[in-house]
Amino acid sequence: MSLLRFDKVSLAFGHHDLLTAVDFTIDAGEKVCLLGRNGEGKSTLLKLISGELAPDDGTIRLRSGARVACLAQTADAVSGNRVFDVVASGLPETGALIGEYQEAAATLGDGSDTRAAAELERLQHELEAGDGWRLNQRVGTVLSRLALDGTAQFAALSGGQQRRVLLARALVCEPDLLLLDEPTNHLDIEAIAWLEEFAREFAGALLFVSHDRAFVRRVATRICELDRGKLSSWETDYDTYKKRKLAQLEVEAREAHQADKLLAQEEAWVRQGIKARRTRNEGRVRALEALREKRRQRREQRANVSLRVEDAEVSGRVVFETEHATVGFDGKPVIADLSLRILRGDRVGIIGPNGAGKSTLIRLLLGELPPDSGRVHRGTKLQIAYFDQRREQLDPERTVMDSVADGNQRVRINGSDRHVAGYLRDFLFPPQRLQSPVSSLSGGERNRLLLARLFTRPANLLVLDEPTNDLDVETLELLEELVADFDGTILLVSHDRAFLDNVVTSSLVFEGNATVTEYVGGYSDWLRQRGPAPAARARAKPAAESRGAAPRAGGTAKPPKLSYKENRELEMLPARIEALETELANLQQATSDADFYKQDKDAIKIALGRLEELAAELELAYARWEYLDAAHHASAKSPR
Repeated sequence: MSLLRFDKVSLAFGHHDLLTAVDFTIDAGEKVCLLGRNGEGKSTLLKLISGELAPDDGTIRLRSGARVACLAQTADAVSGNRVFDVVASGLPETGALIGEYQEAAATLGDGSDTRAAAELERLQHELEAGDGWRLNQRVGTVLSRLALDGTAQFAALSGGQQRRVLLARALVCEPDLLLLDEPTNHLDIEAIAWLEEFAREFAGALLFVSHDRAFVRRVATRICELDRGKLSSWETDYDTYKKRKLAQLEVEAREAHQADKLLAQEEAWVRQGIKARRTRNEGRVRALEALREKRRQRREQRANVSLRVEDAEVSGRVVFETEHATVGFDGKPVIADLSLRILRGDRVGIIGPNGAGKSTLIRLLLGELPPDSGRVHRGTKLQIAYFDQRREQLDPERTVMDSVADGNQRVRINGSDRHVAGYLRDFLFPPQRLQSPVSSLSGGERNRLLLARLFTRPANLLVLDEPTNDLDVETLELLEELVADFDGTILLVSHDRAFLDNVVTSSLVFEGNATVTEYVGGYSDWLRQRGPAPAARARAKPAAESRGAAPRAGGTAKPPKLSYKENRELEMLPARIEALETELANLQQATSDADFYKQDKDAIKIALGRLEELAAELELAYARWEYLDAAHHASAKSPR
């Protein structure tokens, strides 16, 4: 029996059908990604499963005794509580009681307050009666597993830590089905990697909504798509789904074209002269009426967002140059001794954990923040389009239209005047939304509005600070194409690994101790160049540990002279790397096959585990080869 089943489920808000006779199942242990445009109803579907909403029609069946938990998308409702209280609230029956007991025990002190002691005794009896001690232990176990301090104030935690606490709250009831709505939003890369591993190892079933393509590729065993009220299931990985979806849309477009052509022919026939009307076939007339109704009911695929940056004059060759620049706060450096040069046309990714100083680096380069020491030079003729992650450029009291046109009816786009309503339609804002205040918009709508405002301004420098949060995958991919085609210079802060890989040509990485290091390429290139990650290094052979990996970019350490054994290793490494790459490619091809996930779950687990091992081994082999090759050349150049 399935863990969850939808039978002909329908739901509408007003005249907008979100779900139309949807059939859907989830089996135990599945990892299902739910995709769809913003506004299609993905979050609504999760609310139907969690019981927050009831369907208009159809039935939703959950296996008897199965528990469902949902990771909250925002932390607004729990701010100000202790971490222990937030996690315990995931046990609705006794969670509040456990929290009260913990707080009473903490405030009792030496026990001299008889009133407090009596209250503690009362709570203790209630907990014993409701199996509260076992549940209290479960809260402690979850806190320990996720490395959380139960006494900490939730509101004082970073966004990533708060997300971890909310996940603990969802897990404490030991759910059979865990629902995650955009779980990677506002997390840094380190936190996303942690969540990724957690999701892969979670024993229960998982249904998640995400626009993070790297996360989807790593976690999902099945793709479901909500599109125009219908839910389709794709028993495949994400990349294969994209190919098959494109083919499906092409077939759908051809069928729609043929249907429209037939309808036009029949409409022309029925409008013929009086003789034809007198002798016309009534069956053909009825068929025409059916064609009209079918055309009326056909829900067209929603248009894509139309994105294009207004061209500006060419900037100077050198866009930014820093020499030993240092900046900090309260005497503590955030960026120290930074020397770099960014030239016209460079596409620079900025990578680092939350709070490391990525936005500070942008402010330093743009001149919003002076260096404490050193020098920052900005090039000439810079025209900047700045996408701010905090959306501070949007006034919540202004309307959608005024946010873009500043009170005007027309905007100038690529040298032509356009009515603002038509321009905003390109960003999927219907006419009835133009007078809505910004405060009423969803996160995705605010992002689209900021992009619409941004692209009305000529620019040769595009500064994007976390532009991908709350965007659906289609809009994200369109933004990616626009950025890739942009002729000017780009500064991109993002935790979206796929976006970084597809867009940037170099990366500035915050590596701790106020150090910013430049690497060639995107996120994956940085991983390869920096050498093995700590976990991988722990698995490396002692010889590799003693000799180390290739020095980081900008490092000055000279590699030691190679031994005979290491020279032999250097000669054999290319063949080993080639063998690993071949095995990895074959396994990736096998896992992308439509039948891969139909086999035994243990076989799937073994194959996916080997995929991880191969990636780690290949990373180690590359790092080792780079190190030995550098040492070999350094030894050859050194004087005898």
